Formats: sequence, structure tokens, C-alpha cells
Amino acid sequence: MARSKSRPPRIDLAAFDQAGARVLDNSLATEMQDSYLEYAYSVIYSRALPDARDGLKPVHRRILYSMSEQGYRPDRGYVKSARVVGDVMGKYHPHGDTAIYDAMVRLAQGFSLNVPLIDGHGNFGSPDDGPAASRYTEARMSQPAMLLVGELDEDTVDLKPNYDGSLTEPKVLPAAFPNLLVNGASGIAVGMATNMIPHNLGEVVTAARWLIRHPDADLDKLMEFVPGPDLPTGGLLLGLDEVRRAFETGRGVVRMRAKVQIGQVEGSRGRQAITVTELPYGVGTERIIEKITEEVNKTKRLQGIADVKDLTDRENGTRLVVECKIGVNPQALLADLYRLTPMEQSFGVNNLVLVDGQPRTLGLKELLEAFLDHRYEVVSRRSAYRRRKRQERLHLVDGLLIALLDIDRVVRLIRASDDARAARDALMAEFGLSEVQAGYILDTPLRRLTRFDRIELEAEQDRLRTEIAELSRILDDPQVLRKVVSDELAAVAKQFASPRRTTLIDGDLKEVLAASAPAGPLEVADDPCQVILSATGLVARTVAQSEESIDGARRPGRTRHDAIRAVVPATARGQVLLVTNAGRAIRTEVLPLPVLPDRPGTVSLSGGMAAAELVALRAGEHVVGLVPVARQDSPGLALGTRRGVVKVCAPEWPVRSDEFEVIGLRDGDEVVGASWLTDGTETLAFVTTDAALLRFPATLVRPQGLKGGGMAGIHLTAGAEVLFFGAVRTDDPQHGEPMVVTSTGRGVKVTPFAQYPAKGRATGGVRAQRFLKDESGLELAWIGPRPVGATEAGESVALPAVDPRRDGSGTAVLLAPQVLGHQVDRG
Repeated sequence: MARSKSRPPRIDLAAFDQAGARVLDNSLATEMQDSYLEYAYSVIYSRALPDARDGLKPVHRRILYSMSEQGYRPDRGYVKSARVVGDVMGKYHPHGDTAIYDAMVRLAQGFSLNVPLIDGHGNFGSPDDGPAASRYTEARMSQPAMLLVGELDEDTVDLKPNYDGSLTEPKVLPAAFPNLLVNGASGIAVGMATNMIPHNLGEVVTAARWLIRHPDADLDKLMEFVPGPDLPTGGLLLGLDEVRRAFETGRGVVRMRAKVQIGQVEGSRGRQAITVTELPYGVGTERIIEKITEEVNKTKRLQGIADVKDLTDRENGTRLVVECKIGVNPQALLADLYRLTPMEQSFGVNNLVLVDGQPRTLGLKELLEAFLDHRYEVVSRRSAYRRRKRQERLHLVDGLLIALLDIDRVVRLIRASDDARAARDALMAEFGLSEVQAGYILDTPLRRLTRFDRIELEAEQDRLRTEIAELSRILDDPQVLRKVVSDELAAVAKQFASPRRTTLIDGDLKEVLAASAPAGPLEVADDPCQVILSATGLVARTVAQSEESIDGARRPGRTRHDAIRAVVPATARGQVLLVTNAGRAIRTEVLPLPVLPDRPGTVSLSGGMAAAELVALRAGEHVVGLVPVARQDSPGLALGTRRGVVKVCAPEWPVRSDEFEVIGLRDGDEVVGASWLTDGTETLAFVTTDAALLRFPATLVRPQGLKGGGMAGIHLTAGAEVLFFGAVRTDDPQHGEPMVVTSTGRGVKVTPFAQYPAKGRATGGVRAQRFLKDESGLELAWIGPRPVGATEAGESVALPAVDPRRDGSGTAVLLAPQVLGHQVDRG
């Protein structure tokens, strides 16, 4: 019959199956769907997601297993990374050398993992740059990595065939510490991804041990031990409310911020700089510099930066210096840097892991429970393996001891036997031994059948029975098993735990960010202000106000008093000199000084900056006075020393030097007071330890240059020293009449300065205090307007009422003042 040309012939698919197998006709849509699902599962299970038990993805697990099998351990030498990659690729992970080496590199990076699992030798990269090629680097396992693979030879985990069935590999590693929480993980699968943040090893182990003892512990209790993530690069972590959300649900967003120090640029006369010492996780200095350059030159959104220097090295660690322009508020600039550069980054926490082969999102407690369940199984299997091995050994030892009890008879039986089989059967029949025991006796050399070996075997028998009993307790009692796991975790923490690196900032993230945003403009106006030195050594400045706002006597009785040693006029972007007891003057900027709060009726120097934080002071050196740099119309700086020398230093300050001497001191002498002279009409005053007070006009002291050593100021009696020196104004009604305060430790006296007559320079002065029995001298003395006392902590001390007698003995007070100065009123 002729075939129609209009219809193609019908093809039977089964006809192509020459072997007789069934051939299925499947639609393209169904085939694509099935293949995609198979591929997705393969990626999820075999490549992208970590296992909740050992915290490793397959490639990392295969790297560590291969290195352990090849003997690349911490007590052996380094080997080429290319050799490690080749072994892993050829035996366990046929996915390309680049993927294997990249995974291996991460295991060696201290800035990626809290506990690196590979000890790398060579260039393993930085947050900004990749590593050298595998042929240039070397590696071996780290000590903590041995905790992950150390029990593989004791039947602790199941094995599976490798990709070609020629070898076996572990499905999971024994993992003696919670690697997943400690080192974190990241991976992108099909339709899902994981991004886990690292935590502190010691904190995680402590929480796990608490959970062992208290399985019903809630999240709040666990967070007492693990308050938040701990990043390898340190830095700040903002908003613990979001951290708690991540710990509870397994998802959340935390904000990381660089840790900085604000201070002066070395050799720049006090110019401010922001020094970055710790960076957010995964951020490098080059990336920040690149972004700063872009924001300064292209977008113009970042202003006030003079220079950026990367001084990072192996010795000092991260050190990125951002120098501010003159007059720029560093706090405002820092806020812009956080907002516009990677110095502040977000980390999206997504704890997606494999649990029994299924992807699940776990919180902190669930992750700890998954690890602990794994350890319970590992320790149980290890204990069963060890008990079995010890039971097998005990069986052999028991048989050998039976033979040793009648060794002559054993020898005769062996010699009378035709072959080994007959000898074994004879031993089994004669002594009731098992076939294994009889074979072991036949294999034992004659030299092991001595009396000494019998004693050793009996000791081994006892030891094996004890160990078997202990292992049986672990297997039979869950509480003993839990204690073993807890004790092993404690040993791990003792060996490898490190202090927390990341600082946690508590509170809601939005509120924390709002609170950390500095107020005020980026550029600081060069308005007048005043620089204040407290008697406790704190330095601060006022807002742009007149001098009356600091020293005005408006509304007396409504103020809080602080002991002030010196107040000098300046401008916000100006400079002042700090005068020390060593006779040095140190130039510093006014701008970095803390600003006193502008609240009516109060002033407190508790927020001031210690002088040692502002300038570099030598051992035993402290600041005794202030000098305004811009005021050159003054007679100069009046200085008095402990040995009674007085000097007026002419205001001819070096332009190119930030540190210089203002008086030439003799050995053993020091400056006790330094006062800035406004017009030369001041009165200079000394008070000595033997209660001698000398006052004379400042015009009696001729100004000298910087190198001058001064002249005789007061004549000292034997054993006496100068306790106080200062310049006092007697024609200042705004600040009130100057007073003299003296204290012997028991008696405190406040006397009008006018009660003491003026005398000539280099004389002995007049008596300022009458000593009582057992009082040998003054401990404190001070002259100035409206005096107040304070403790060394700055707390106010009430002084007695004014005593007009200049040689009185004073009044006993409940708490003697430790520091004296004049009071401050801010109306």
C-alpha cells in the first residue's frame, strides 16, 4: 500500500530502545521543572549552605578532612597551597581549583574568622586585596582545626562515598566547638542565601554550657552570656534590640561602625584628626579612602578634610588618619564619614542552615541545641567505640593471663600439636579460651611471658576495667554524658577563648543613631571664648560668651562652685599655652577642648578634658597655668617656683615651636604657680609652708626672655618651701575682694588679702597662720576672688566664714579641702 505523502510516518519511541528498557515521553515543562529542582537541591545541600552541626559547607569540610588525612597538621611543616588544592579536587571536590582555593583562603584569614582553621604562610589577602596564587602560598591546619577533625578515627560520624566511589569522606565533622556561631558563614543557593555573623568563642561556649545544665533556659538568659556578635575586626555594633531580634528569629539587620579616636595631628600644632583603629566587618582601609576621595572630589558632599593617610601595618594594626581642616568640628565630620563612607555598614543576619538535610532558619538557642545534640551523639559514639576497643583488649589480656598461670602446660600443648590450628584448638579446649584469645597467645613472643610482663598485664587489666566502667557510665547516664560534653567545652574555651573585640551599643537602632549624631555645624566660627583650667587639672572652654558669663557675680547663691585655677581669653579656633611645673609651655588648639554646658546658673568642669589627654606630659609633670597666645600686649607671664624664684617672662613666644621653656629652673626646683598679667598692675604673692605671706607689685620684677632664670622672689627660712604663687588683682570690684585661704589639715582660715601689708621683693613676708600644738606647717594655700574648696574628685567643700585675723589658727571643718581656687558663677 502506498504511503501518503501528506502525513509523516508515526514513530514508535520504544523502537529506539534496543536493550528493551522503557522510554518515557515527558513534556518539556515537566522536565525543566524536575531538573531545576534537582539542581537547586544539589546546590543547597552540596555547596552553598553550612551544616548546623559543624558549621561547614562541603568544600570547607573536604579541605580540612583532606589536610588531616595527608598529615598537614600544626606540628608539621607548611606545604604548598596548590598541593592541598590538588588533593581536595582530585579526591573529594571536583569543582575547580579556584573555588577550592578561595574557600581555603577564607579559612586562613584572621579578619574573616574569629578562630582561623588554617595556618597560612604567605599573602592570604586583606579586606581590600585578594591572596597570592596558590603556588606562592603555604598552609597547614591550625590548632583549633584539630578540634573539628580530632575524633574522626573513633567512629564518631558516618562516612559516605566520594564523587567516584573510590574513597569515603565524612558527612559531618565531629566539631568539638560551635564553629558555626564562632566563625559565621555566608553562601548563596538557589532561591535562598545564608549570612551568619561571628561571635566570641568564650561567650558561646559559656552559653552552651549553661544550656547543658538548664535545657529550658530562655533567650534573655542566654544573652547574658552572648550579649551580641563579636567581629574579628572589632569596631562598634549599634542597636542591641535588633541583635535580640536576630537571636530570636534568625533574621535581623545590625549596624556596624568603625571605632575612632579624635586627637591632634602629630607635629601640626594641634590640628585635629580622626584616627580609625577598628573597621566594620569586611571593610578595608583602601575601600574607605576610595569612597572619601569620591565624595570629596566628585559629589562634593564631604567637606572639611585636609588629608587622608593609611598608616596601617602589622605592628600597630589598623590606623587610618583623616586630618581635619583648621576650624572644622571633628565630631560633625565624623558623622558625615559614618553617613557617606563604609565606616558604617549594615549586616543582614540570616541564619539559614541545614538541619537533617533540610534548610531551616534558626535562632541562637536552636543553633546551640543543634550543636549540642551533635556533640551528644559524637561523644556517645566515641565512648561506645572506646569501650568496644577496651573490651576487646581486656578479652585478650584475660586470655594471656590465663595462659601465664600455667605457662609450662601451655608450652607442652603447643609442642605436642601438629600445626597452629591444632594448637589453637587444644588451647581452647584445655583452658576454655575463645578462638581470638588462643590465636593471640600463639602470636605472643616468648619474651612477653616473663613474670614482669604478668605484673604489667594485671595492672593493664585493672585499668581497662576501670575505663570500661567509666565509659559505660557515660553511655548509660545522660547526665554524665552532658557533664563530659560540658567539661570538654570548658577545656576548649580555656585554651582558645579570646577577649571580646567588638563594643556593643545598647538600645533601639534608630534611637542610638539619633543620639550619636553630633549637634552643631561642620565649620566652627572663630568667636571669642574662654579657656578654663580647674584646680583638679581639667581643661575646658566656654561657648562664645563674654567674660562676665564665667566670672560675673550675678545671682549669687544659685550657682554650683568649681575650683578654678586659671581663666584666659581666647577664640574657638585660636590657641593657648599650657604652662607646666617643669617650666615648659605647650601650645594647643582651643577647638578640641570640651565645651562647658551653657545652662543658666550652673557650671561644672566634670566634663572637662584632663591636660594629659590634650598634650604629652612627662612623668610627674602637670599643668599649673594658662597663657593666651594671641594677646601680645601684656607684660607677660608671672612664674613662681618652689624655691622662691620669681620671673616675668616677656610674651615673645616662638612661632615654629609648639613646646619651649619659659624659665630656666635649677635642679630640684619646679614652678608652683603661673599667672597671666593683663596690664602689669597686679600684685604678686607668695605663701610658704611655714605660713609666711609676701606680696609686692609686679612692677618690681623686670621681664626676661625665655631662657632667663628669674630673680629672688621671697626669702625662705630653713626647711621652708613655696606653697602658692600667683598674680592678684586688688582693683576688680566685679569679682569681689581677694581672699587668702590657708589650711593646716585641721584648721582652715579665710582672711581678706588687704589685711596683709605689701613688702619689698626678696623679703620674708608676714605670718599668715598661727600654728597650734602638733601643727608643723601649711598643707594648702590660695589667694584669689571668692574662694572655694573642692576634693581631688572635684566635689565642693564648704569653707568657714571670713576671719579678719591674719595670724589666726583657723576653723576646724568636717572635710578639709584638697584643692583650692576661686568660684565660678554663671547667671
